[in-house]
Amino acid sequence: MDNQKIYLLAEVTVLPEFLDDVKGVLKQALIPTLQEAGCEGMFETSREDDPQRLIFFEIFSSSAAHKFHLEQDYMKRLFTALEGKLAGPSIMTRLNAL
Repeated sequence: MDNQKIYLLAEVTVLPEFLDDVKGVLKQALIPTLQEAGCEGMFETSREDDPQRLIFFEIFSSSAAHKFHLEQDYMKRLFTALEGKLAGPSIMTRLNAL
């Protein structure tokens, strides 16, 4: 089952006073993420009607590739940088390809 692609939809709501800081940290993590062998796509977006709500669509070649992604130092720095800057818990939805 590890050879199945992983499709994820993640949502976080950032406290308004931290939005620029969070966007900067996300930008720093995006380039190395896209260079990972198992990353097939990563899209960072926000809602037009709610710019503090950031939505990410991620595609990884396997669960091992996603695990590798989460273990990288730049991801650990990102998670640390988000502490205390979110308006609530993040929402992570795993999707299935049709």
